Amino acid sequence: MTDWVLLGLIAALVVLLLLTVFGFVVYSGLFTEVVVSAGSPPVGNMTLAYKFRVGPYGESGQLFTDGCSISSKLCSIGVYYDNPHTVSPEKCRFAIGRILSEGDEKPSEEQIKRFQKYGFKIFSFPAPSHVVMATFPFTTPLSIHLAVNRVHPALDTYIKERKLCAHPRIEIYKQDRIYFVCPLARQGDFYVPEMKELERKSRAAAAVAEDAQTDITGVDTMSETSSISMEATTDSRDTSVATSILLPFPASRGREEVDNRSEHSYSESGASGSSFEELDLEVAGDGEGAPGLLPDAGYVGSQEVTDKWTKEPIAAERGEE
Repeated sequence: MTDWVLLGLIAALVVLLLLTVFGFVVYSGLFTEVVVSAGSPPVGNMTLAYKFRVGPYGESGQLFTDGCSISSKLCSIGVYYDNPHTVSPEKCRFAIGRILSEGDEKPSEEQIKRFQKYGFKIFSFPAPSHVVMATFPFTTPLSIHLAVNRVHPALDTYIKERKLCAHPRIEIYKQDRIYFVCPLARQGDFYVPEMKELERKSRAAAAVAEDAQTDITGVDTMSETSSISMEATTDSRDTSVATSILLPFPASRGREEVDNRSEHSYSESGASGSSFEELDLEVAGDGEGAPGLLPDAGYVGSQEVTDKWTKEPIAAERGEE
């Protein structure tokens, strides 16, 4: 009889433990509906102390801890520039820190010096005009993991379906809510100086590579054109000789005209009247069809930021992405 009582107590404790765990997960936001919308942002302009990193987003936890250890009363903020599904973890770029002030409020010099002492940098974000946003309860540490796994996929779907250009991903931990904000305009204003420098170097490297490729293509094209011109000149001269033999002497003027046309035929063929008329017709045709291409053009524009949180999982996008 005693054994049955003991087993019953153990079973009751297990059930209570499971119910407690289940209640904890529910309280953390397991069944919270994720609503994504576009409109005015929940925050205004802000000044933040941050640290910038390049690497896996999993390393952001230590940066959050660093900021909280300096001042536990301030709100945390994370800015993620690359889509981890499209950019390798080692190349993801992000900034983590604490919000020193919002709106017209100015941060105190004491706070600024305290954060700078521990390697944080100071930067200001303007108030975003329009954003894609979502919120999630921040009641327990588990809420962060639930939010990451539920909110970001919902944002991806919303942005992709509407073909929007919304980046970077900004997470603001404020009281008992996590705000996910994606600016729809002036995204460059939310790039910290380190991120801007990396983007500048990336564009410069791409421009150099493009110029090198253009130079190589240009040399190949010139060599091919030269060989064609030489063949064309040889053929035209042969034709001219044949014409001078077959035609009587008074037709020598016609022979000279044939020589002149053959020497410039490739360079002037695109400048003939008929060619310009055809070009005008093609342009007119494209103009009439342009409105139908606008949606596709907008889609391509949004794809330029796939590495920055605008595309399905790949590798964003960067991010991508």
